[in-house]
Amino acid sequence: MDPLLGMGVLALMGAAATIAGATEDLESDVGSQSNPNSQVQLAPQMMHPHRIYNKAISGEPPSNALMCAIGGTIASVMMSAYGLSVVFAITFGAAIAAVIHGTYAASSFMGRVSSQKRFKQPLYLDIVRSHTPVIIGYAFLTTFFILVISYLMSSVLNHPFPLPLLAFIWGITVGAIGSSTGDVHYGAEREYQNVEFGSGINAANSGDIVRHGESGLRNGIDNAWFCSKFGGPVTGIAFGMTVFLSGWVTTVFNPGESITMGWLSVIAGLLIVAILIIGNRIIETWARSTYGPYQEEESEEVTA
Repeated sequence: MDPLLGMGVLALMGAAATIAGATEDLESDVGSQSNPNSQVQLAPQMMHPHRIYNKAISGEPPSNALMCAIGGTIASVMMSAYGLSVVFAITFGAAIAAVIHGTYAASSFMGRVSSQKRFKQPLYLDIVRSHTPVIIGYAFLTTFFILVISYLMSSVLNHPFPLPLLAFIWGITVGAIGSSTGDVHYGAEREYQNVEFGSGINAANSGDIVRHGESGLRNGIDNAWFCSKFGGPVTGIAFGMTVFLSGWVTTVFNPGESITMGWLSVIAGLLIVAILIIGNRIIETWARSTYGPYQEEESEEVTA
């Protein structure tokens, strides 16, 4: 393949991955899925009823893997069996997958809240009506762009894996990145704004979430508004870098040409990982030393 064409396809895949990562994180924030969900689930038991959507169909990686695999399978069947266009097949597959995901989300939310009746946690039907369509919308965007990435890999870059399997793998990947990257800026910062930065979540504070928003009681859409400022974009950048850099190594150093090129691709990949680890450590150390736990100023004694 022409290297310029390959780099152009990688650039398009990276852009699609950036959007998919951001929408995946925001979908999780609206539904309070993954790591922060355990604190939302625990809150009523700590006598803190809330109006936050609480679905947690499963962990984000398997949840997104199922969603993307469904969309990829439908799109692949429609293209191969019915000869439909790529755009229509991917759009239709993503829409069906998003609706199925929304069905699971609503049933999970209502089931979880119903099981907390003994803790006086109400089931707010207006939360179901207002949040579920937003979850479906974000799920559609995530699945659509994952399918775009998978189609480009299978059809343009000639990857040996079929479209549904690639969608399944990238679904796991985007869910894992959403859990590891996006949740940090939701579970720790948004739910525990009354805890000083850098202190972590003490076991004694479990379930003691902040329930009041900017106007009235907080809900999942408020959380998505907060996370769209930083957590969502950071998740998108992380997933976009993962897709672009992993493809860049094999595009520049094509392992299929020779054994030497194969080893060069391995070495280049290890160097990229090492650089990212070192850079992450430098940023983390700087952030903790600069914005660490605030110390109260000592008051000076006034002498007569």
